Amino acid sequence: MLDPLSQHLSQYMSLLSIRQGVVSSNIANADTPGYKTKDIDFESELQNAANGMEPVVGEVQGLTLKNDGNNVDLDREARLLAENALHFSIAGNLVRSQLKSLKMAIEGGGSGA
Repeated sequence: MLDPLSQHLSQYMSLLSIRQGVVSSNIANADTPGYKTKDIDFESELQNAANGMEPVVGEVQGLTLKNDGNNVDLDREARLLAENALHFSIAGNLVRSQLKSLKMAIEGGGSGA
């Protein structure tokens, strides 16, 4: 259908959507005693997605544990949300650009014919 870049962009955007859900869940559980922050190893999961594998969500190591056993760092999660939104926006713009080029090719290159 579209070129391989489009397929990679689709996988990238799907992975960003999954990460958005994981980060949102972390934020929702910021006050849940014993909750451990979860995330995906984005680079390795992007490689796995290219091979048709489902992403693995795991606990984040090295975060400060609070007295209640929760280790959610809201500053970290807010940063990840902002980064994720920026990456998704850029990928969306690339997809729109590709679709616009495809549309122009179908319509005869914009020559008005």
